[in-house]
Formats: sequence, C-alpha cells, structure tokens
Amino acid sequence: MKKQFEDLKASELYCPRCKVAQPVRERLLLVLPHSELHEYRCSKCATSVGQREVKAPPSPLKVSR
Repeated sequence: MKKQFEDLKASELYCPRCKVAQPVRERLLLVLPHSELHEYRCSKCATSVGQREVKAPPSPLKVSR
C-alpha cells in the first residue's frame, strides 16, 4: 500500500502565546548526515510552535574498481 502522507507540511498550528491557531513559517534549523531538522514559528509572534524532521533519501552505494 502506498503511503499517502510521506511529506506533510503544516500551514497553521496552535500558538500557546496567541491562544489561537496561526499561520506558521518553516525554518531550517540543522542539517544532519541523513536528515534535516525544521522548526515551525508563529507568523504573528515568532514563538516556536513545532518542528519536523525530513529524512534524506538513501544515497546509492559507490563501487570502486
């Protein structure tokens, strides 16, 4: 069965400071060897409201001759 939600991005999340769901901005925090860490911030008050990890596709193996 094919996965339907492999790459899900949030457009709005609940902000504890604003006390309501707000549009969010995604910001790259950290690049790791096999993934990237992104942070979601409230577009109104810039409070951090969540994060997501994006896994890199497996790299092909190199064969030396």
